[in-house]
Amino acid sequence: MERRIDEELVLIPYYPNPEAALPWYQDPELCRQVDGRPDVYDPDRLDRMYTFLSEQGACYYIEYRGTLVGDVSLRNSGEIAVVVSVPYQNRHIGHRCVREMLALARERGMTEVKAQIYAFNVRSRAMFLSAGFTQADGDWYRCSLDGEPAAQGQPAQTEGTGPRDPEDGAKAP
Repeated sequence: MERRIDEELVLIPYYPNPEAALPWYQDPELCRQVDGRPDVYDPDRLDRMYTFLSEQGACYYIEYRGTLVGDVSLRNSGEIAVVVSVPYQNRHIGHRCVREMLALARERGMTEVKAQIYAFNVRSRAMFLSAGFTQADGDWYRCSLDGEPAAQGQPAQTEGTGPRDPEDGAKAP
């Protein structure tokens, strides 16, 4: 089921669409933001990633003003990841999507969520902090879902968070 965030943003449940998604993951800098290394995705790796995310929880494409511009996921483990393609960064899209994933986590009865954000990804760290997350351990950030809305703050500019490839072996602490 789609999740309308506001007049500009809609989250569309994942369906195979490599024509739209593969170009996002062909950008080495975006891949570095997401996976910590600049290795671009091929169609097989993209399919494995989306299959993994879909099987592990909720995975959505981000539609901004009628155009697919990225993806966001909430794993059953409580891990949130968001990727906004480079041309659409710095529009507070990631911040709004993270807040929607916090709402989804509450709907699913989660009491805490987490995100892994690499130290060099300063904008994503600032965005998650403004959404109510606190640094927990190394690259991990956590947000308690105690029934209160996440802390309000001026959305920071955001990029990608990650690792999202199941072969990367990302494990929560």
